[in-house]
Amino acid sequence: MNLSRAMSLADPQLVADQIQYQVDSAAGRHIDLASLRLLADAIEGIDIVYIVVTLIVITIIIILTRAAAGLVDRMLRNHIPQVANRMEVRMDETMQLMIRRIVSAAIHLIGLMLVILQVPQLHSIATAMLAGAGIAGLAIGYAAKDSLSNFTSGIFIALFQPFRVGDLVDFRNEYGQIEDLTLRHTVIRTSDNRRIFVPNSIMSTEPIINWTIREKEITWSVDFDLERAADIDRAKEIILERARLHPLVLADRPMSVQLASSRASEILLRLEVTVPGRNVAKRVGNEIREAVIKQFEAEGLPPSSQCPIRLKPPLQR
Repeated sequence: MNLSRAMSLADPQLVADQIQYQVDSAAGRHIDLASLRLLADAIEGIDIVYIVVTLIVITIIIILTRAAAGLVDRMLRNHIPQVANRMEVRMDETMQLMIRRIVSAAIHLIGLMLVILQVPQLHSIATAMLAGAGIAGLAIGYAAKDSLSNFTSGIFIALFQPFRVGDLVDFRNEYGQIEDLTLRHTVIRTSDNRRIFVPNSIMSTEPIINWTIREKEITWSVDFDLERAADIDRAKEIILERARLHPLVLADRPMSVQLASSRASEILLRLEVTVPGRNVAKRVGNEIREAVIKQFEAEGLPPSSQCPIRLKPPLQR
């Protein structure tokens, strides 16, 4: 293949002319291939070199944006506590995490704007959006109202801190630990190692029991159902003895057993003890219950056959 032949193949118009000639020769008449002409015109208007260079620049911007976001995030993670200590400003992990997320989002937004600037075709779109900023803002705000609500709620949660990263909470009858707080959602890791992703707008409006907002120690209740004919005084003594023997029960804190209710054939005794935290409360209650049941059986104290022995948390104080 000579040089002129190769150059002709690189010219879309010459290739289109050759295809048109071959089709006319095969058909014995002229067939108008208008779509082929349009395709050739479109291909001819494409600047391959410019496109390749633009793609390379966009790729570099994306890489640098991700690298800058990661670098700044590591710097903030390492230096925010030091700066807060020097300025004697109280800033816990939740606030630090929110600041890092906002800065990271700002860096990615700047990177997106730089990418848009590399594509001339997007300039007119950006100009049109700015020209109709009022209407566009209303439309975008309405379409993204849930996302904006989650973002705003995340900021308020970080500022007012009804819960923090690491807190133990009850949410919709699920007990777990606040594992992460993002600009969109909150992650709760349950006691059986599941992750619940809850939008921040929901977390800021629904009731949440926070077991560690002030102190970790909590008062935990364990209920015991007994036959009405049982020796109440002896049952109380056994419950208190077994509760004091448990290594995780804070024996120096108030501990009581009270008659919570009385029915025709059964009574309900309620033990209230203080334990180090909500994360061990259920296990402590189960172990006390097991020890009490064994002692009841040894001394012939009959548990109720109608209602099982149960444990539950008391109301927050």
